[in-house]
Amino acid sequence: MTLNLTTLPNGLRIVTEHMPGLKSASAGIWVQAGGRHERAAQNGIAHFLEHMAFKGTRRRSALQIAEEIEDVGGYINAYTSREMTAYYARVLQGDVALALDVISDIVLNPVFDPREIETERHVILQEIGQALDTPDDIIFDWLQEVSYPDQPFGRPILGPAAGVAGFSREDLTGFVGEHYGPDQMILAAAGGVDHDAIVRQAEAIFGGLAQVGGKLLHPAAFTQGERREIKDLEQVHFAMAFEAPGYRHPDVFVAQVYAMAMGGGMSSRLFQKIREERGLCYSIFAQSGAYEDTGQITLYAGTSEDEIGDLAHLTIDEMKRAAEDMSEAEVARARTQIKAGMLMGLESASSRAERIARLLAIYGRVPDVDEAVARIDAVTTTDVRRFAETVAQAPAALALYGPVDAAPGLEAIRARLSA
Repeated sequence: MTLNLTTLPNGLRIVTEHMPGLKSASAGIWVQAGGRHERAAQNGIAHFLEHMAFKGTRRRSALQIAEEIEDVGGYINAYTSREMTAYYARVLQGDVALALDVISDIVLNPVFDPREIETERHVILQEIGQALDTPDDIIFDWLQEVSYPDQPFGRPILGPAAGVAGFSREDLTGFVGEHYGPDQMILAAAGGVDHDAIVRQAEAIFGGLAQVGGKLLHPAAFTQGERREIKDLEQVHFAMAFEAPGYRHPDVFVAQVYAMAMGGGMSSRLFQKIREERGLCYSIFAQSGAYEDTGQITLYAGTSEDEIGDLAHLTIDEMKRAAEDMSEAEVARARTQIKAGMLMGLESASSRAERIARLLAIYGRVPDVDEAVARIDAVTTTDVRRFAETVAQAPAALALYGPVDAAPGLEAIRARLSA
């Protein structure tokens, strides 16, 4: 693999990874503007912009955007996260220039046709409605809100229906003007790519753009909170979050190993104890998330109204026990699972492009894969036990959805954790 990085005078970073033998490539623009860069009145606009990018530019109609990529057998898509919006395409190696031309066009030259805005507004409102009808989806938005109340980081990426219903063309162009500058963009490509050719093309397209100097509006501050939504469902949906390290914290890999050991697979503690031994649920898991200035350990399960108390208590008991008897074997298995997942994922050009863009945004450089493996391998059982104890004492948030009357509240959970 050959990694190359070039930064244009206006701040645009171009990072590529040549993968010998690949006949395909993945290329895209990662904009460091996501949900947490929105003011309260803008909540949902980053996601709205992602949708509008495909609805026509000054050079192409919506149909032409799709046809030009699909005529060469490619695939184009986008996503919005809390810290980024990404626009990317997968194509054969001979069509990388075309892919970058189309992607740069939809990012830099959207026309925001009023008719298309109304059409896409309706699509997004349907998307919001679908999320509200999906309990194991919407509960994580509610958990985020009570973890980070009254903060950009705590607001849903889709935004509220009322806000989306009111966005104007000027709102969209205003957000672009604030955040879509070359200094907030990373052009990343991997697979059968030629770095010098991509740099030349990027200079021609982006070289004349001015910087915008975008920044975070509000640091994230995790706060304890609880939300209960009563609804006549078959199950109670139970989700908890605990404050965890951000991605530059020394314990970020310790958090990942802890979450994997607790609820990252069929051999994990929560899965074995609560599903396999007690049969209290079908789905249960734990995961670790890291961001610019915060992180979360998140646990989720769904169970019956009669068994939510037992499930919650067993979950807390397993968290406490992990600080005392997390074994060498559990930690070794979790480390291996994380490494295998990372390395298997990097066998595709799309995963490589995503990785190098994300790491460049986080660290200002792209650490070698071996560096990440070494940091995972360095996590010890003592580290994980220490972290487990920290989590048990950390601020927590709770979200419950369904027939939740019998579910213990956050105060009772905290009391059991500290007992």
